[in-house]
Amino acid sequence: MRALVGEVSKKPTGACWTGYLFSSEVLGPTHFMRKLVPIKSIVPTETISYVGLVYYVFLAGLEMNLDTILQARKKATSIAIAGTIIPMAMGGGMYALVQKQFKRNAEYFSQYNTTEAYLFWALIYSVTGFPILTQILADLKLIYTGLGRVALTAAMVSDFYNWVMFAMLIPFANKDRSATHSVLSTIIFVLFCFIVIRPYLVQLIVDKTNQNEWDNYQLFLVVMGAFVCAFVTDILGTHPVVGALVYGIMLPRGKFTQMLIAKSEDFGAVYLAPLFFARSGIRLKMMYVMRTQGLTLVVPLLLLSFIPKILSTLIATSFFGMPSQDGVALGVLMNTKGILPLILLNVAWDKRILSVESSTFITASVLLMTLLVPLIVNAIYKPRKLHKQKKRRTIQNLKAEAELRVLACVHNPRHATEIVNIIEACNTIKMFPLRVFALQLVELTGNVTSLLTAHINQLNQQQTGEQALTKSQEELESITNIFNAYAEENSNTRVEILSAVSTYSTIHEDIYNVAQEKQASLILLPFHKQSSIEGVLEITNNAFKDINQNVMRDAPCSVGIYVDRGLGSFYKVNLRVIMIFIGGPDDHEALTIAWKMSRHEGIQLSIVRIFLRGEAVEVDTSSQVESHGLLSAVLDNEKQKELDDEYISFFRLKAVNNEDSITYSEKEVHFGEDIPTILHDLDQIGYDLYILGQGVGRNTKVMSELMQKTESPELGVIGDMVASNDFGSCSSLLVVQQYGFGGMSFEKTTKNPSHNDGSGPLFVKLE
Repeated sequence: MRALVGEVSKKPTGACWTGYLFSSEVLGPTHFMRKLVPIKSIVPTETISYVGLVYYVFLAGLEMNLDTILQARKKATSIAIAGTIIPMAMGGGMYALVQKQFKRNAEYFSQYNTTEAYLFWALIYSVTGFPILTQILADLKLIYTGLGRVALTAAMVSDFYNWVMFAMLIPFANKDRSATHSVLSTIIFVLFCFIVIRPYLVQLIVDKTNQNEWDNYQLFLVVMGAFVCAFVTDILGTHPVVGALVYGIMLPRGKFTQMLIAKSEDFGAVYLAPLFFARSGIRLKMMYVMRTQGLTLVVPLLLLSFIPKILSTLIATSFFGMPSQDGVALGVLMNTKGILPLILLNVAWDKRILSVESSTFITASVLLMTLLVPLIVNAIYKPRKLHKQKKRRTIQNLKAEAELRVLACVHNPRHATEIVNIIEACNTIKMFPLRVFALQLVELTGNVTSLLTAHINQLNQQQTGEQALTKSQEELESITNIFNAYAEENSNTRVEILSAVSTYSTIHEDIYNVAQEKQASLILLPFHKQSSIEGVLEITNNAFKDINQNVMRDAPCSVGIYVDRGLGSFYKVNLRVIMIFIGGPDDHEALTIAWKMSRHEGIQLSIVRIFLRGEAVEVDTSSQVESHGLLSAVLDNEKQKELDDEYISFFRLKAVNNEDSITYSEKEVHFGEDIPTILHDLDQIGYDLYILGQGVGRNTKVMSELMQKTESPELGVIGDMVASNDFGSCSSLLVVQQYGFGGMSFEKTTKNPSHNDGSGPLFVKLE
């Protein structure tokens, strides 16, 4: 074995290639690598790693959606094509530059100055790794932004093109057989799979899935199909992974795909595929290249590797009028690499197409691009900054004739039916436009593959008869039907169905981004409890409560939480609505919504203003208020009272005096105990719906003390009282938080009122 790289002037051939692999030129200190990876273990290790690789690529095929690729919009397709062709051309130039700049004798590099080397290098530069990019977009919470959707579709299309070119290129690396024959044979095999085999295979799988007849043995037979196809394409002279990819694309999407991925992904992606990555890492000789070529040469060339994708994407996006910042961010995202470059590099290594220097350099480029992409995008493109908008997105600030944009977040069809009722009530003047964005919230369980599958189905926006739908897809179909039925009955209403798949702990960030992207004025959320047959509110999922609180902390527009107690359709005649006004920006927003509802035929609106007097009006002197000073808190309180009086006066002048369906009354509260008494008296009248402000900014002592005892602080003091089962009300609630005055803070509220200083619950149910 050779100890010095400089001694190697010719490529090793035949049996000495294994020795070359373990030479210091490739793996460093020979004695160390012999102990770490004995030569006798190379063949079985590589065999197992290729099994993992085949299955990993099969899963990648399951993640692709051929319908989405074929029906992709012009923008995404153009970006994908430009991001493939231009980097390929520039990649060839980069290879020539690297060959010229690297310090080594000309005779050594002339051995690698071949057409195959240029093709491999060019294809590696053109690759965009769709699965890895999707994971990055999900982590950065960009997947549901305009940039994220374009990047996702363009990456899927680009990845598909890259795999096709890979299948066409590999036969030309096998100089001992006819490349043309291999390519034509592979094309015929693929056509045979899709035209002859796929219809029967899809029908069989869908039938068995609908009947829930799958067992582990039958699933094993389906999985073995990937290895059979891999074997066929290997015989035809391309590469085993081509057959595995084709087989993955062939299988039907939906319930079966999700089940197969859930049962078997760990086998290929977690246990076997890492052996292939480790095998690729062993061949990386970065320290040697850095030492022989110098940092001043290698680092600039590595940074230059980012340019082809960024430049090509900028050129493509400029034709569609996208901002240059978005074009750069999209170009950086398209630099994300996946497993395909590593496969190409391993083939180039095994066929001795690339030199150690160029192979190490391009491997380092692939790793560097993928590692730096999220950091760079997070630095240059932060959609959360857009939340600090100049225009306050509230219902109160919305002009009368302006389009009302509502983001309706739902978890299931029942929530969709409930939210539609509230939307119908707000849609009072049919001549003015209403835009509803129905967002299905789906919990991401497991790894990113399920997110890929769900989002691909959402992008495709169609369900074909050959699919057995998953539970979330069935619910999405029902939700779509509910909202579309409402839109058909209201000519002024447009509905767009969306889906957000994420972990519940971070899904509020997706809601932020969608609300910002769609310029919504109101986010509607369902309460985490639902009414039983007996009329008692029961917890459906505590995670829904956390989502609601997270959204209210930093939402980019106003937020409404709807508590349904079987209100039924808003087409109901003589619907009685009450709005309780205490003061503050949230009550202003709630009053605006109630005012809109009052214009709906058949709705009777009652406004009850509660004045805080005596002890009840004392300013809270807790640490939160003291941090701004007691005097400042008192002055803010007086200023808020002036704003409250002004808005109520305007409302009475414009609405109460001119509308027979609106009544106005006033109540006084001197002590905290007076509030439950007043609410009980009002509830006896029998209202169908309460509209309440959440109460952010009320810095009176009595409200602060009552807030400490709430079970659901996201509903505010009054909302929590009315929603309590002990209160005994049968009314539904809509609790509103206005955007622009800071989100709600829940850290200092207790989880359950029964654990509060022995004070017990706020209400004892009256008989």
